[in-house]
Amino acid sequence: MTTSTATGIAYDRAGPRGSTPLVLIHAGIADRRMWDPQWAGLTADRDVLRLDLRGYGESVARPTSDLDPVGDVLETLAEAEIDVCDIVAASFGAGVAVEVALTRPALVRSLLLSAPGGSLIPDVTPDLQEFIDAEDAALEGDDVDAAADANVRWWVDGPHRDGDRVDPRVRELVRRMQRLAFELTADWDDVDERELDPPALDRLAEVRAPTLVLTGALDLDAIHAAADRVHTGVSGARRVDWPDVAHLPSMERPGDFLALVRSWDAGHSGR
Repeated sequence: MTTSTATGIAYDRAGPRGSTPLVLIHAGIADRRMWDPQWAGLTADRDVLRLDLRGYGESVARPTSDLDPVGDVLETLAEAEIDVCDIVAASFGAGVAVEVALTRPALVRSLLLSAPGGSLIPDVTPDLQEFIDAEDAALEGDDVDAAADANVRWWVDGPHRDGDRVDPRVRELVRRMQRLAFELTADWDDVDERELDPPALDRLAEVRAPTLVLTGALDLDAIHAAADRVHTGVSGARRVDWPDVAHLPSMERPGDFLALVRSWDAGHSGR
C-alpha cells in the first residue's frame, strides 16, 4: 500500500509498467478491497492502480476544505506519474470517473462504468428513497450496524430478492467496508462536497472516451435510470445487462467481470 503525499489517498499499484495504466475506483458502499477478486488476474499483464477514496478504507485523512473526490483522484494520479489511463469504476465511483473525464479529458482513454451511480443518478426513485429513509433512521439512532445492514439489504441483495440468494461472503465484506466508512466519517457533518458545475448529467455529450455501461437487472430503479442516461448521453456508449445480479456485478460474478474488463480492454486498445 502507498499513501499519496499530496492527498493522503491510499492506493495499490502492481503489474508490469509500460502499457496504459488501468485505474479502479470503488463503489460508495465499498473500498478498494472490492477489486480483490480481479486484482491478480488484472495485474498479471497490466499496470493497475486501485485507490481508496477519501473517507473509505485506508484513506482516513479528513479533508482540509471541501470533500473533492475528483481532485483527490487527479492529484493521486499526477503523483503516480499517470497522464493517461483506462478507468473501471463502480456506482458512486462511476460518477467520480465521469467527472474526471470531463475535468481532464486527455487523461481518460476509456471508461467501464459498473452500475453507474453517485452524480449520475437523475432522480430519487421510490426504492432509493426507501433506502435513504432506512439509513437515515439508523444513523439518527446512532445504530451504525443497522445503517450498514440497510446498505447490504438495498444494494447487495437489491430490492427484488432475499439475502439468502447472495453469497454471504460478499454481504459480510460489504457490511465491513460500509461500517468502516461510517466510522471514518462520523465527525464530517460539517464538511461540504465540491460538485461539478455544470453537473455531469448535463455534460454527458462532452465525454469522448469510449464508454461501456454494465447494469444488473436486480438493482435499484435509480441505477437503471442512471445507466439509461449515460448510455444515451455519451456518444457511442455500449451497454451490457446481467440478469442475475444487483448493484455489485464485479463481486457477484468476479470471473465474468474480469473477462468483461479484458474483452473491453482488448476491443478498444488493440491488446
